[in-house]
Amino acid sequence: MKRVLLDECLPKKLRRFLPEFEVQTVQQAGWSSLKNGELLAAIPGKFEVFLSVDSNIVYQQNLKDLTFAVVIVTLPQNRLEHFLPLLPQLREALETCKAGDILHVRASKVGG
Repeated sequence: MKRVLLDECLPKKLRRFLPEFEVQTVQQAGWSSLKNGELLAAIPGKFEVFLSVDSNIVYQQNLKDLTFAVVIVTLPQNRLEHFLPLLPQLREALETCKAGDILHVRASKVGG
């Protein structure tokens, strides 16, 4: 079972909709106080995927030579009801991603 870390800004209840993965939040991992760079440094060996909505992470952090995948979800709003229609694409991204991948899952209409 692939281990997935949910970034702090994602709805915690999203875990319930991904039962085929071992999903833990940043808070559950005890990493709430870590900044992005520190968080990314803590992930190797503990999680295979980092799930976030922070699209700037690819510009702000050095993601070269990652030992885990990063899946970035782009939504109109960061609320659970906006994630639900994307669950099929999100599951596929989580299932197929490999270490070093940076995948994007986008809502068909972003904005508004």
